[in-house]
This record gives sequence, structure tokens and C-alpha cells, in this order.
Amino acid sequence: MSPILLFSFVIVYFVLLLFVAYYTSRNSTNDTFFIGNKSSNWMLVAFGMIGTSLSGVTFVSVPGGVGDFAGGNFKGFAYMQVAFGYLIGYTVIAFVLLPLYYRLNLTSIYNYLLQRFGVVAYKTGALFFIISRTVGATARLYLVINVLQFFILDKMGVPFIVTAAVILLMILLYTFEGGVKTIVYTDTLQTTLMIGGLIICMVYILNSLNLSAGEAFTQMSHKGYLTIFNTDINSKGFFLKQIIGGAFITIAMTGLDQEMMQKNISVKRLADSQKNVITLAIVLVSVLVLFLLLGGLLYLFAGANGGTYQDVIVNGKPVKQLILNNINIIGDKAFPSVVLNYLPFGVGIIFIIALISALFPSADGALTALTSSFCIDILGLKQRDDLDEKQKKRLRLTVHLSFTVVFLACIMIFKVVNDNSIIDKILDLAGYTYGPLLGLFAFGIFTKRQLPNNYFITIICLIAPAISYLLSMNAKTWFNGYQIGIELLLINGMLTFFGLLLISNKGAQKQMVAEK
Repeated sequence: MSPILLFSFVIVYFVLLLFVAYYTSRNSTNDTFFIGNKSSNWMLVAFGMIGTSLSGVTFVSVPGGVGDFAGGNFKGFAYMQVAFGYLIGYTVIAFVLLPLYYRLNLTSIYNYLLQRFGVVAYKTGALFFIISRTVGATARLYLVINVLQFFILDKMGVPFIVTAAVILLMILLYTFEGGVKTIVYTDTLQTTLMIGGLIICMVYILNSLNLSAGEAFTQMSHKGYLTIFNTDINSKGFFLKQIIGGAFITIAMTGLDQEMMQKNISVKRLADSQKNVITLAIVLVSVLVLFLLLGGLLYLFAGANGGTYQDVIVNGKPVKQLILNNINIIGDKAFPSVVLNYLPFGVGIIFIIALISALFPSADGALTALTSSFCIDILGLKQRDDLDEKQKKRLRLTVHLSFTVVFLACIMIFKVVNDNSIIDKILDLAGYTYGPLLGLFAFGIFTKRQLPNNYFITIICLIAPAISYLLSMNAKTWFNGYQIGIELLLINGMLTFFGLLLISNKGAQKQMVAEK
């Protein structure tokens, strides 16, 4: 496939996003940027958030993981264990967290910590969000940029850093003015294109294999690709760990995440925001099933065209990988390898557009949310009476640009580290960075105790991830072969909770007032 022609479609797609941004950002203000003037349509928010929740990581890592070997068996549909946990997590968000956020009329969800515990807890929570979202968003961005680089830009002689910088510049340009109001519409467009591309690729592969959906299921079952539940209690993939971990990952990475909640609280009514979250949960899990089915089809296609599993060395370790005509059809590169090397040019174009559509929602929302959180929570922009509206806007634009530079630096760090399947790394990182947020909010919601307004709160929120890291690294030795997996987030949150309990007192709970 011509890399120049493929890249031209990326440019055309970006121009379309700029048009949407121009249309939606006219007469924009800081409130437009931060919360969309509280006028977002809940159905658009729900549909667009599917793209944000899935991201480019889901687009390539989930299908690629189906044919990965883990402990002598295929991973298969094991990711569904996490997805079942998602359903529990979204229910908690809809009926526990959202009523709290609406009752307090929050612009930043971390203002809850200010009203409940004081400035130190508030700043600590906001800081951990900024760290968490920066790491998670740039990891997702790195994955998709790396795929584009490997299959298109390397062939054009474009350095990786230039590719990353240009894509970040694209995102910066169409989010610069409209913020949340623009993102609600661009996310809807991008989610439509992503899911459409997924379905088209599935249909084409089925037709090329001359299989009906039922026959494909039968072949996947014979290959062992349909396995869902892992019953090895010592394994990181044990089903109870995955379900419980998936629930808390959702609560933390969505319900306690300013990026995700910023879109939810931009809806005028609580009932509509709750509809948004429940709709998102159902559709998201359904789409994840489609991604896993696609993964099974990719490996069936590779096998039907002569692919065989061979022992290869990756990062110094022997692993089994599916090799087709000297190309590794495994992990994050499985989907693009099959589509761009073995399917028609038209399908390749659809894949690239869908991949870009998966990239932008996870990046544009993160950039906007980080700007919002830093301006509101760290700089106190809404309370700055010494600045007029024009000066506040100039400060907000400066922060927005600064985070773009930070994103570029983090992407380059991931490029140096490099990992074959990054989705597991993102879940691990989330366990360390979102754990303190989970502990802080849980302590505020489930107890009436008060915390001293000093930096002992911050110290505990730093110590808990450090202890969690030691436990994770040594669990197999210390606990008779038990491995800590996705439940790391829960462990980290509990350590934070009990640490806060130690420094708390029984003083009367502060009167919470709505944010001005």
C-alpha cells in the first residue's frame, strides 16, 4: 500500500475535525471549554465516550491479545472478565458518584475533596489525576502513533518524534478553543468511524474465509480462542481478580477521572447523565465482544494463509508467536499486520481512518481535562479576581500548550521503553496512580471522619503506591506463588484508606457547599 496515499487520508480526516472544531467553538468562553456550558446532549456524550473509553489501545491490543500464549494456553476472550467488572463499576458511578457531583454542582470533581477535607486533600487529588491521566493518555497515544510510524511514516522517512509532534499539533489545534463542547461532537464522529471500521474489517475477513458467523465461532472454539474464565487462583488472570479489578478500574479511571466526568457533568440533568453512563456501559461491553471476535477472526485468517506458531525470543524471553511470511502476527501489531499486508487497499484505508478515530478521543479529552484540572484545581483560575476574562483565557491557552509539550516528552519516554502489548502496562500503571484517588474518595464518602489539613495526606498518598509496588514485585515469593494482577488498584486504594484512617479524627464533618 502506498504510504503517501494512506497518509493523505489522515490529513483529510484531520481537516474534517478542524471544520467541526471551528463550527462548535464560535463565541466560546472558559465555561464552554471546561463544561460545555452545561448544555451537552446526553446521547451524544454517551456515544462519544465509547471512543474515549476504548481508545487506540483497545483497537489494536484487545484483538491482538486473543492469540497470545499465556501459561501454555491462549488468552482468548479472557478480557471479558475485566469487561464484566466494568458493568459493576459503571453502576456505582451512575448511582453513587454522579448524584454527589450534581448535588455539589461541581466543575472539577476534585472540588469535592476541598469541601470535604480542605485544600491539601484537594490539591493532592488533582495532582494524582494529572499524573494518572498524563501517563495513561500518552501510553495510549504512543501505541497508535507507533503503529502509524511502523506501517506508514517509516516508509516515508519521517522520524518518530516528528510524527508524534505533528499529531499532537493536530489535536491541539482542534481543541484549543472549544474544549468540551467541541470534543462532545468530535468524539461522536470518531466513535462512529471506529466502530464502522471494526465491523467492515470483520465482515471482509468472514467473506474472505468463506465462513458464516456460526462456522467462525466453531473454528475459534476448536482453536481455544473462546476461553473466558481463568480458574488458576495464583494467576494474574484469575477471574475473581479480573472482575473485581475491572469494577474498581472503572470506578477510578472513569468515576474519579476529571476527563470522563467532565463530559458527564456537562449534561444538564442528573437523570440524563445517569442514562449516559448506563448506556455507555452496555454498549461498551458489546463493542468489546466485537473486538474479541475480530481478534479470533484475525488469527483464523493468518492460520488459513499459512501462519504457524514458532518459538521466538522477545526481550530476552522465549515466547510463541504466529509467523506468516516472516511477519509476526501477534500482540499489538496483529491487527495492522493482517489488514495492511494481506487485505485490499480499500480495507486498509478504512482501518487507518478507524485507527485514527480511536487515537484522537483518548488524547483530545485528556488534553482538555488536564488543562481544566490544572487551571481550576492547581491555579484556582475560577477564583482569580485579579484576572479579567481575556487574561484567564490566555492563561488557559498557555496551560493547554504546555501539556501538549509534556505529552510529547512522555511519548518519547514510552518509545525508549517500548513494549509489545501495552494494555497490561496501562492497567498496571493505573493501579499505582489511581489508587490514592480511590482511597481519598472512599474515605470521604464512607466515613464521617476528618483529616488534618496538612501534607501527611500527600505523604500517605505517595507511600501507598510504593508499598503496593513492593507487594506486587515480591508477591510470588512471599505468598506461595500468588501473583498480584489487576487487583493492585484495590490494594493501593485500601492502603491509602487505612493510612488516612490513622491520621484522621472524629471531628464533625465539614458543611459542604456547592461550588460557586
